[in-house]
Amino acid sequence: MRHLGVRLLAGGAAALLLSLTTLSVPSSARQGLERVAYVNAWDEKTRAPITGLGPTDFRIREDGVSREILRVTPATTPMPIAILVDNSQAASSHISDVRKALEGFMKDVDGIGPVSIIGIADRPTILANYTTDQKLLAAGIGKIFAMPGSGATLLDAIVEISKGLGKREEDRVAMVILSTENIEFSNRHYNEVLEALAKGGAQLHVVILQTPAGLSLNDEARNRAYVLDRGPIDSGGTRIDVLAANAFDVKMKELAAILKSQHRVVYSRPQTLIPPKKIEITSAKAGVEANGAPARGQKDR
Repeated sequence: MRHLGVRLLAGGAAALLLSLTTLSVPSSARQGLERVAYVNAWDEKTRAPITGLGPTDFRIREDGVSREILRVTPATTPMPIAILVDNSQAASSHISDVRKALEGFMKDVDGIGPVSIIGIADRPTILANYTTDQKLLAAGIGKIFAMPGSGATLLDAIVEISKGLGKREEDRVAMVILSTENIEFSNRHYNEVLEALAKGGAQLHVVILQTPAGLSLNDEARNRAYVLDRGPIDSGGTRIDVLAANAFDVKMKELAAILKSQHRVVYSRPQTLIPPKKIEITSAKAGVEANGAPARGQKDR
C-alpha cells in the first residue's frame, strides 16, 4: 500500500507538471508562427500571369520541410522597383529597343510603387531616382545613351542598389536587369554579390539578350554568369533570355504583368530558435510555374 501511494503521488505530480508546462507555453508556440511570402505565378507555356490561386496551389518548404499554407490574397503593398539598364558601349545598337521596352514597362507597372532607373556603364549611375511620376521616369529613359568607351559594371550595381533597397521600409521590393550579355568590368566574386542581394531582400528579375560576349571564360564573366543564373532562383525572381533586342518590349510587358499579379501567401512555421537556411516556393498546380520569397522585415524566430 505504501508503494502504491508513492506511485499515485508521483503520477499526480507528473500530471500537474505537464498541465503547468502546457499552460505556460504561449498559444502562438503551439499553433506556429504566421509568415508571409510574396509569390509570382505564371502559365508555363504562355508566361501569362495566373491570379485567383489559393492555399492548395502552392508549396512552401523550409530546409526541406513542408509548411502549411493558411491563406492566399492578392499582393497590395507598394513595391519599389530598381531597374538596372545596360548603357555601355556594347549596347549601342540596342538602345532604341531598351528605351521602347522601358516606356511600355513604366506604363504597365504604374501604381505598383516607386521606380528608379540606374545605368551600369563604367559605374552605377542614377538616371531617375525612385518616383511614381511618369514624367520624371520618361525623362530618365531619355537619358539612356550608350557611353563611348565604357564597360558594364553590373555586379557593382547589384551590390550598391541592394544596399540602398535594404534601407527601405517596404515589405517587398524588386530589382530588374535589362541588359545584353556583356563583358563585365566589375571585380566582385559572385558570393559577395549574392550575399548583398539577399541582405537587400529584392526579388531579382533578369531580361537579357544573348550575345557572343556571354561565352567569355574569364573570372569576371564567370562571376557575372553565376549571379545572373542563381540570383533570380535564390531571390524568388525570374529570368528571361531573348535572342533579339526587339523582343525586349514583349518580355518586359510579360514581366510587368507578373509583378502586378503577385500573391501574398501566409503560411505557418513552428516556433524555433534557429531560422531556416533555405526556403523553397513552388507551384502545386499543373501548368503553372511559381517562385517567390519571404516578405522583408519579418523577425526570424
